[in-house]
Amino acid sequence: MQQGVQLSSEKPLYDKIWRLCDILAAVVALIISSPLFLMIALLIKIEDWRAPVFFKQQRVGKNGRRFQMYKFRSMHVDAEAQLAKLKAQNEMDGHMFKMKDDPRITKIGKWIRKTSLDEFPQFLNVLKGEMSFVGPRPPLVTEYAKYSAYEKQRMLVTPGCTGLWQVSGRNNLSFQQMVELDLEYIDKRTLGLNIKIILLTFKEFTSKGSGV
Repeated sequence: MQQGVQLSSEKPLYDKIWRLCDILAAVVALIISSPLFLMIALLIKIEDWRAPVFFKQQRVGKNGRRFQMYKFRSMHVDAEAQLAKLKAQNEMDGHMFKMKDDPRITKIGKWIRKTSLDEFPQFLNVLKGEMSFVGPRPPLVTEYAKYSAYEKQRMLVTPGCTGLWQVSGRNNLSFQQMVELDLEYIDKRTLGLNIKIILLTFKEFTSKGSGV
């Protein structure tokens, strides 16, 4: 898309069908992964008994609405306070923070991040309707505040656990490339495209888990 082009996100039939798919898949995923949830929770508590198992962070969802996104805690409890000191080491351009060797990450956090297991609690967000299995990643409130009107179009739809950006290069892409991929997804999204993205995500997840 070109800057200034207004994107239409109206696909009512698709939205209803995909919402039903989200609900069914989230219920099944939560049931199947419950033993894994318990194991990760125990490992997090063993490393630091006083720290919470889950990390809740305010994110921006569809049409700018805010919600609490859930993750397994992969960082030390004072990670948010340390962020300001690390801003200069940001390895991502645009309105995002990425750092390869982030000192705030715990030992267990390195493993669950490498395998993307830290993201599993977002199944709860999907069940609540705050997220979808596929869609643009929800930005931080501080990041969204810096978006241009064009960039805010990426939040015209429900944000997702995975998306076109994640299976197209992820950290190797710039912020602007991420925006363009998200807008392309919003414009072209179909049930078939969603299934393709989920399969590519699963392939990447299993590769991480096997150490490939």
